Amino acid sequence: MTSDGPPLPTAAPAARRRLTALLPDLAPWRSSRDFRLLWCAGAITVFGSFLTFVALPLQVKELTGSTVAVGALGAVELVPLIVFGLYGGALADAMDRRRLVIWTEVALGLSSALLLLNSLLPDPLVWPLYATAAVSSALTGLQRPALDAIVPRIVPHDQLPAAAALNSLRRQIGAVAGPALAGGLLAYAGLTWAYAIDVVTYALSVVLALKLASQPAAHDATKPSLRRIAEGARYAWSRKELLGSYAIDLTAMLFAFPLAIFPFLADDLHAPWALGLMYATLPAGSLLVSLTSGWTSRVHRHGRAIALAAAGWGLSIAAAGQLHNVWLVLLFLTLAGSFDMISGIFRSALWNQTIPDELRGRLAGIELLSYAAGPQLGQIRVGGMAALTSVRTSVSVGGVLCFAGVGLLALGLPKLMAYDSRTDEHARRMRERRAAGGGAPTTPVPKDLDADPATA
Repeated sequence: MTSDGPPLPTAAPAARRRLTALLPDLAPWRSSRDFRLLWCAGAITVFGSFLTFVALPLQVKELTGSTVAVGALGAVELVPLIVFGLYGGALADAMDRRRLVIWTEVALGLSSALLLLNSLLPDPLVWPLYATAAVSSALTGLQRPALDAIVPRIVPHDQLPAAAALNSLRRQIGAVAGPALAGGLLAYAGLTWAYAIDVVTYALSVVLALKLASQPAAHDATKPSLRRIAEGARYAWSRKELLGSYAIDLTAMLFAFPLAIFPFLADDLHAPWALGLMYATLPAGSLLVSLTSGWTSRVHRHGRAIALAAAGWGLSIAAAGQLHNVWLVLLFLTLAGSFDMISGIFRSALWNQTIPDELRGRLAGIELLSYAAGPQLGQIRVGGMAALTSVRTSVSVGGVLCFAGVGLLALGLPKLMAYDSRTDEHARRMRERRAAGGGAPTTPVPKDLDADPATA
C-alpha cells in the first residue's frame, strides 16, 4: 500500500554525512601524483620492514636467551640514528631529496640481504645482527628527513593533516599485516623467508621511487655542515611549542615502549602463539584511528591533543603490564596504539604546517631524534628493567612513569598547550607564503630520467 503524500524524512543522508566525516580525507591522494607514488612505495617497504622488525629480536632471543641482549639492539641503533639523523637533515636541505631517498633505499635493501645471508648459515652469527641493525639505523637517519621534507612540497598546505593521516594509515596497514604474517612465517617457515620478502619489497619500492619528480634543494642552499645543523637547532630552540612536542614524544617512548620484550611477555602469559598478534596490536590501534581520521582536520589545538594522547598511551601500557589474560593485554595494547596514532597525527600537522621549507630537512632530522631515538632508548630501558625486576614490572612501571612525565611536561609547556593552528603566527606565515606561491610547487617538476636508483 502506498501513500500519495510527500516521502517521509529519513536519517540516512545525515548518517552518511557523519560516516563520511569520519573517513580519511583523500584530498592529498587525489591532488598529488607524487604523493600517490610516495605512499605506494612506502606501503610496500613498510610491509617488509615489519617482517624484519619481528624477526630480528626473535633471532637474537633464540641465539642468546637474554632480555638484555634483545634490549641492546636499541643501544647499537641509537648513536648512528642520532649522528646520521642530524646529518641527514642537513643533507636533505642541500641536495635533491628524491635522489637521497633512492640511494638510501637501495642500501637498506642490501642490509636486509645481509641478514638473509646470515640466516642461511648452518650456525648464524650474533654480531652481524647488531652490525646490520646499526647500519640500518644510520641509513634510516639519512633517509627519513628527506622523506618528511618532501611531503610539504608535494601536498597543499591545508591538506597536510590529511596527508599525515594517510601516511600513518599506510604505515599501519603494513604494521598490522607484516607482524601478522611474520608470526606464521617464523613459526612454520623460519626467519629466512621473512628476510627474503623484506629484500623483495625494497626492490619494488625503488622502482616506484624512480618515478618521483625531482626535489632539488633551494637555489641558495649550501653544503651540509655543523654550522647548517646548528642553524636548524637554533630555530628549533626558538620554537618552544616544537620543543614541547619533541619532549612529550621522547618521554612517552622512553618510559613506555615495550616491544623489545614482547617475546618474553608472550612466554610469561603462556601464549607464545600470540607473539605476532602482540606486535600487530599497536599498529592495529593506529590503523583504527587512521581509518576514522576525518575528525582530525577539525581539531586545531594540536598541543593539547598531543599531551592527552601521550598520557592515554602511558595508562594503556601500564594496564597491559598488569593484566594476566592475554586477550585483555592485546586489547590494551591496541588502545595504546590508538593513542599513539592520535599523538603522531597532530605532531606531524604542527611540524609540517609551521616549519619553512628551507629548514624542513634539518628540522626533520631533529624530529627523528624524538620519534625514532625515543623507542631505541625505550628498548634499553624496558630490557634492562626487566632483567632487574620482571617483564610485567618493567612494562607497567614504564607506563606509569610515562603518564607522570607527560603530566609534568604539560604543566611546564604553556606555549604547546596554547598552540592553535588558526592563530599561530608561524602557521599563518606559512599559509600566506603558500598562497603567494612561495611554498611547495603545485605542479610536478620534470623527472630527471638520468637520476640514480630508490624509496619511501
